[in-house]
Amino acid sequence: MKDIDVIAVLQDPVRRHLYEYVAAQGREVGRNEAAEAAGVARTLAAHHLDRLTEAGLLESGSRRLTGRSGPGAGRPAKVYTRAQVERSVSLPARDYRTAAELLAEVAEQAGLDAGLCAAARRRGEALRGSGAPCGGLEEAMEVLAARGYEPHLEGGLGGSGGPGGPGGSGVAEGAAGAVGASGPGREAAATAQEGVPVVRMRNCPFHAVAERFPPLVCGMNLALLEGLLGVDGPVRARMDARPGECCVVVEASKSNAD
Repeated sequence: MKDIDVIAVLQDPVRRHLYEYVAAQGREVGRNEAAEAAGVARTLAAHHLDRLTEAGLLESGSRRLTGRSGPGAGRPAKVYTRAQVERSVSLPARDYRTAAELLAEVAEQAGLDAGLCAAARRRGEALRGSGAPCGGLEEAMEVLAARGYEPHLEGGLGGSGGPGGPGGSGVAEGAAGAVGASGPGREAAATAQEGVPVVRMRNCPFHAVAERFPPLVCGMNLALLEGLLGVDGPVRARMDARPGECCVVVEASKSNAD
């Protein structure tokens, strides 16, 4: 199917609600759970979920939702997760990805990381405008959601809400190369204490370019969020790459955590 036909599948409001629910969970979702979330019958939810799978927007599998195995454990149930393939439509046709990749290649070869990060921080500050730094994690999540990061709150780095968005070990490993960049909030090697709330992001808006140039783009992303959220307020952004998610996390700044 062409991208425009795939996106058209989401025109049905129930189907779009089911897709958005599955995408937001970052894990496998069964038919009963999806039906309850959408407020529709299980059979109708199953129809729409399978249609989304046929269109390539979801991926399906099967597992026992009871957590048991062996005789009496019940039959495996069908489960769904968001597909990793990216879909986009531009009328007329545009190719910003190729331009971004060419610019990133030149910047990386010329060693322009510091200049790119400085420009990204200025852009983040411009997007924030004259407002004060972000006032807390709840406000930070609203700001991040508006920019497509799909934030979710975890009780700690080892908490619930595992990887579910675009990404992979290549981005996670490559992002470590951006750790050495200087600038506010770059204590990337620091480890959050268990139970401390951390905002992680299931989606990286720069995923396609970050896959090819992880240190460059992840460093740029961190600098952008530093400018957007502020570096001298109640929250801070720092690097903490994890496969399947954005390379940056947001947490309470040390000065406000005591």
